[in-house]
Amino acid sequence: MTSKHHLPAGRAGTGVGAYSVDVTPESAGWGHSSLRVLELPPGGRHTYAAGDSEWIVLPLSGSCTVTVGDEMFRLAGRASVFSGVSDFAYVPRDAEVFVASQSGGRFALTGARCERRLPARYGPASAVPVELRGTGNCSRQVNNFGAAGVFACDRLIAVEVITPGGNWSSFPPHKHDAHRPGEESELEEIYYFEFADHEGTPGLGYQRVSPSGHGTGTDVLAEVRSGDVVLIPDGWHGPSMAVPGHDMYYLNVMAGPDPDRAWLIRDHPDHAWIRDTWPGQPVDPRLPLYTAPEQ
Repeated sequence: MTSKHHLPAGRAGTGVGAYSVDVTPESAGWGHSSLRVLELPPGGRHTYAAGDSEWIVLPLSGSCTVTVGDEMFRLAGRASVFSGVSDFAYVPRDAEVFVASQSGGRFALTGARCERRLPARYGPASAVPVELRGTGNCSRQVNNFGAAGVFACDRLIAVEVITPGGNWSSFPPHKHDAHRPGEESELEEIYYFEFADHEGTPGLGYQRVSPSGHGTGTDVLAEVRSGDVVLIPDGWHGPSMAVPGHDMYYLNVMAGPDPDRAWLIRDHPDHAWIRDTWPGQPVDPRLPLYTAPEQ
């Protein structure tokens, strides 16, 4: 198994500045997807250049303001990723971005290299579709804040997934590493993990990525904990397993070279049959963990 695609907490950053996670196309060895996790103390401020990428600023914990040119967006945020849906701000390429937080917090900057410069916008939490996917012990919750067809971006696709302790996510294993028009998208993907503690004990889970015959033959079996990152340039990814007693969160960031911004996947042929069993089972009653607030 290779470890270059699993970046444990503390190794996913550069060690310089305010980013605890700093994944760029250059550091990942691919062409499009980026993720930074910005940590600000109370009263903290941070400026960065969007460069050739579009970005969504998403609070993981805490609130902030995001200023782009003459526009300022106030993000109410949330206490944690397990407490509620968050509002967010979209930042176009070639912009200077100023993030400030009076109370401090952690903020995900999800990015993708792009060609078009779209307008800066505010995304309200009330407009985020919360989807329940799968049933039984494959039940999980998906917050589709930056999904294709939900929020307009040029290249970027980003969603949040919450998996109750003991459940399997990203199952059946699937891939999106080949351009097949109308059938499969070619998308690089970043997984960023957080886990709910239980009486002070940190949570953990497991992530599998296996070779699909396309690309570099990515092969990962990793024990993941809060702050860990898994890079998926290609391959079948899944399952993502949450150990019993600890809910699992992951943020997915995707982008690729296809002309259409779409999330089209192919299930692993050995495990695709599991979808046929879902209609006969109830959704895990622990879900949804929360819903989007009313407008």
